Amino acid sequence: MSQNFTLTDSLSLDDLQVFLTRAGRVENGSVRLIAGSGVLAVYVGVIFPHGLLDESPTVLGLRTFALSDGGSFDAVVPIRSLAERIVRLQGQDRDRDAPVTVGLPMQVNTATWAAISPPKGGWRALPHTDGALLESTARAGIAEVAETIPSGTGEQIVNRVRSEVWSRGIPGLEYVPAGAAFAAYSLGFIDAGPVAVFETGPWTRLSTPRGHTLVRRRGWTLQR
Repeated sequence: MSQNFTLTDSLSLDDLQVFLTRAGRVENGSVRLIAGSGVLAVYVGVIFPHGLLDESPTVLGLRTFALSDGGSFDAVVPIRSLAERIVRLQGQDRDRDAPVTVGLPMQVNTATWAAISPPKGGWRALPHTDGALLESTARAGIAEVAETIPSGTGEQIVNRVRSEVWSRGIPGLEYVPAGAAFAAYSLGFIDAGPVAVFETGPWTRLSTPRGHTLVRRRGWTLQR
């Protein structure tokens, strides 16, 4: 039986489409959808290890959306397929204040990051950080990656360079890898206000009204 979810209105549908578009530019792979208790949690993998020897942290982006139905599921689907379905729905003539139902594409099982679930509770608040710091860190890293990787470089070298750049600590926030800044900037989560910081175990969360960046640090970075 096919699965689906019902968003509260077309504005939410448009918001989800923007999020998927940004995520697809960063990592055009899969998206994890978890529905329950009237909320849809949408996770995307921005940075994650490629193989056992890759020391990259796992960095996820998260947006949540209110649902009009009470169904529950946990599914991983291709970003492109889901985005195409949303575009088709956006092209239909409908009451923009009415709920809109989205059918799920066929699920995939190749996203290794999707097997890692951030905790729902136990988060401890830390001093907030500044969005400008995250943006400057992201921009500097993007420029370094572009300058370091020549055109035609093999995938293995590309992954190694990105791992080195995005695993470094953010200046003044050294226990949080620069990849978190890259995710928050690329997914459009940074606004003019402060960025709340939370922590539980090996996880750190950077939160703004626009979305959440979740980081699972590698074992060697847990002590600080």
